[in-house]
Amino acid sequence: MNRDEYFDTKKIKGRAQKIVAEGVANALRYFCDKEPEFEQAIEQSGKSFTDCLDEIVKDVGPSKPGLSDFEVYNRAAKFYFTTAKIWYTMNIDLCGDNGAEKPPITMTKKDTLSISLDDLLDF
Repeated sequence: MNRDEYFDTKKIKGRAQKIVAEGVANALRYFCDKEPEFEQAIEQSGKSFTDCLDEIVKDVGPSKPGLSDFEVYNRAAKFYFTTAKIWYTMNIDLCGDNGAEKPPITMTKKDTLSISLDDLLDF
């Protein structure tokens, strides 16, 4: 598969599709790099990247004005690989790693806070 050609965002027409196209293309390229089976699923799907974007934003409108990035990437992965599930993790460094002395409030705490972004989807 020629990824540059397949994920060409210049030919995208719809407004909502244009908004998500670049991020989705980058995420799908990353998934392909990490998992050859995912790239194979795209190749064998017979579906276009434009079809994927159309499916992602199909219910966006006045009653549902937008989607979270999490939902966009989940829909993109499932478009090609229906059993795909994306797990999100975020680490927050409360003090930064800039060599500065840590403030007293954090001296007894962990250096980072790790949460599952999947938990945020339940809000």
